[in-house]
Amino acid sequence: MVHSLLNPDDSLERQHEKLLQITDALMRRVEQVTDQSGAAYAQFERAALLEDQVRQRTQDLERVLDLLNESNARLAEANRATEAARSDLTAAIEAVEEGFALFSPDDLLVLYNLRFSMHLGDLKEQLFPGMSFAEYVDAVSRSASIDLRNEEERAEWRKMRIERHEDQHAIFNVKLVGNRWVQVSAHRTPDGGTVILQTDVTDIMRLEREARDKLMDQQAIMIRATLDHLNQGVGIFDKDTHLVGWNRRIGQLLALPASQFRFGAHFDTLFDRMQDRLEFPASMPREAVLEWINAPKKRRPLSFELRHKSGAILDFFAQEMPDRGFVVSLTDITAEREAAKRLFEANALLEERVAERTLELEHALGAAERANASKSRFVAAASHDLLQPLSAAKLYVASLAETDRDPAEKDIVRKAFGALESVENIIEALLDISKLDAGTAGLEQTAVPLGRVLARLRDEFAPHAEMKGLDFRVVGTSAMVYSNPLFISRILQNLIANAIRYTDKGRVVVGVRRNGGSVRLEVWDTGPGIADEHQSAIFQEFHRLDTSASAPEGLGLGLAIVERACARLGHQLSLWSVPGQGTGFFVNMQVAEGGKALPVTTPAPRPERKLTESGLIVLLVENDIEVRRAISLLLGKWNASVLDVRSGDEAMALLDEIQIKPDAMLIDYQLDNGESGLDVLARLRRAYGDVPARIISANRSVELRQTCAKIGAELMAKPLDARHLETFLATTVPVDLG
Repeated sequence: MVHSLLNPDDSLERQHEKLLQITDALMRRVEQVTDQSGAAYAQFERAALLEDQVRQRTQDLERVLDLLNESNARLAEANRATEAARSDLTAAIEAVEEGFALFSPDDLLVLYNLRFSMHLGDLKEQLFPGMSFAEYVDAVSRSASIDLRNEEERAEWRKMRIERHEDQHAIFNVKLVGNRWVQVSAHRTPDGGTVILQTDVTDIMRLEREARDKLMDQQAIMIRATLDHLNQGVGIFDKDTHLVGWNRRIGQLLALPASQFRFGAHFDTLFDRMQDRLEFPASMPREAVLEWINAPKKRRPLSFELRHKSGAILDFFAQEMPDRGFVVSLTDITAEREAAKRLFEANALLEERVAERTLELEHALGAAERANASKSRFVAAASHDLLQPLSAAKLYVASLAETDRDPAEKDIVRKAFGALESVENIIEALLDISKLDAGTAGLEQTAVPLGRVLARLRDEFAPHAEMKGLDFRVVGTSAMVYSNPLFISRILQNLIANAIRYTDKGRVVVGVRRNGGSVRLEVWDTGPGIADEHQSAIFQEFHRLDTSASAPEGLGLGLAIVERACARLGHQLSLWSVPGQGTGFFVNMQVAEGGKALPVTTPAPRPERKLTESGLIVLLVENDIEVRRAISLLLGKWNASVLDVRSGDEAMALLDEIQIKPDAMLIDYQLDNGESGLDVLARLRRAYGDVPARIISANRSVELRQTCAKIGAELMAKPLDARHLETFLATTVPVDLG
């Protein structure tokens, strides 16, 4: 190890003094010590050289010292400037009204002002330069000045603050104890540091809260007025089932004093006070309501009816709000239920009366039909019996006309013969009508050449038209139509006779107009015309518009025959008439091309299901005797035989005893002793096969309806609709194909 003769820590003056002492000692030694080899002189030379080095070093040290002194001076000046700047910066940030803090890019606290810890008094002693941001957040979260109630909330706040620190800009409010608020603004600097400003916004928050409270008070007044205006009783509960809103109506409906309803009252407390006043239905007991109130998950709307001890019927409805609170409403439906009950009773009575009147009408209709059939048979029989002596009378009169008599007697014979012909025509007309009404007329349709029919009628009626001075024209045609030869001739004969009879001057035109696959027979006249109000009446029997007409058909049977014959033949009959201008009758018929009789395309008769004539046997399983009697009475009006029993065992025993399989079954869903109508239906079907059935019940649930649909027995809800019941029973009647 080499030891230096000089101490580098000594000043230059001290080092110089030591060098002089060393030099003096060396010189003395050189003078005192010599040897033959000249070693002393060599030592002297080394000493001299060392002195030069010391001198050079001294000069270098002096220059370094000068430079150091100059640098110290400059450094001192810079320190003074820095201190001045720091003092100015400190004064500046202290002058800032907000709390201020600066964190370095590596999240260390660089500087802050006194206001930064003013809002959190217990934080003042914990802040220090170099404090990490995480330590700062942890200290704030543990401060007693911040309004955080438990450790869980403090941990949640710490997590939120650390997450917001990642944002480029973050602004949020912090609630302090004493209802004070601080707004924290954090912004990143260009070098990655963070500037945090804290502003007391208590006054602003209070003003906003006052404005919000005022607005909420106004809204509360409006809501209160709205609630009090409602006819329903309303109660609003928060997520903790505390009462937060209500109206006077709910107290009136529950007959509870107003003092029972107070802000913050618990639902269970109010519910207990109402327990002895309310009667809950079996389908919704009191415990089920409490389960709904305390359900941990989302609650579906709850609705049911309950009865108050006063006799009122209340509709209870509860629905959850988005914040897990809920609203309860009560509606007095006593009047509606009483009205529905009276309506049901009136409907039942009305149905009974309607059934009675229907039965009476059916009896009357049956009697009328029997009377009409009897009349038709009588007319047919009478007409047949009358035609025989009438024919004989006509022969006698004709023989009288052949004898020589004076003109006066011949005129009497002619008039008698005309009278007998009139009677014959009337009897034939009555016979035609009776046949058409009774459906016994032979109406087989075939190809009919209209030209021949029109030619014959032209020859028949030309003399009558000539006698009245009318222009009578019949336009020939080659058309072939589907019709009945006898009755198409009778239809045209009556229409032409009617036109000539009521036309005093002008003309009568008969022709055919083609229209694709059909033709239209047209009979026009220039008679007096028919007013609109009389056009439907002219087709009635014995109806005449001009009583002066004296022809046989003048009794009003001709158009009645035309209308009935067209209906039976399927020919469309129409009419055009204008008073003072004339009348036109039109008959549409199907064309038969080529003169061959083609099959007539008539619509197939619809299968008829006549319930009252079916004699159905219906099994009714119903434990309620009144319902059983009402259904049995209604089915009896429809001429159905009813086997009514109370249970499945009675049904099985009765059917086994009488050895009859029912045509249809009506089974109540809820029978005595917990017996299910579905089980009864299954037993009956195992024994008697797939008999058409309906389950009847007041239970209208989707599940029961789906279950009934799966087994092929639809649910028929009580109170029963007579039309639906009739429709079901009609479907079980065998189809009548004629």
